[in-house]
Amino acid sequence: MKSNLKEDVCYAQPKTLEQRLAIGNDFTKRFNYTLPFGIDDMSNAANDAYAAWPERLYVIDEAGRIAYRGGMGPFKYNPKEVRDWLASRYGEVKHPEAKPTENKPEEKAPEKPTAKS
Repeated sequence: MKSNLKEDVCYAQPKTLEQRLAIGNDFTKRFNYTLPFGIDDMSNAANDAYAAWPERLYVIDEAGRIAYRGGMGPFKYNPKEVRDWLASRYGEVKHPEAKPTENKPEEKAPEKPTAKS
């Protein structure tokens, strides 16, 4: 994806769990991602069990159980619904709701001058 190139988040497909963990650690450090998240094993068991493709939101409770399972995307992917669910369970969400980003055409970098002979 062009956005992955722009944000420099392209990684070679990992072949070992250690490589997958290294990618996760790199991502969390580079983007200051402070929320905990899981790394699937190499058999992709969590992906298969939770059917998170193409996208789906889950909330895992303190005991490690699924407390909320959102609809499968793209048509039933609803961040507002999970936000409302979190607010009903834990109280008002204090962070502002994310605004959709505009799809702006990608800007091309100016071409570098070439040496003339």
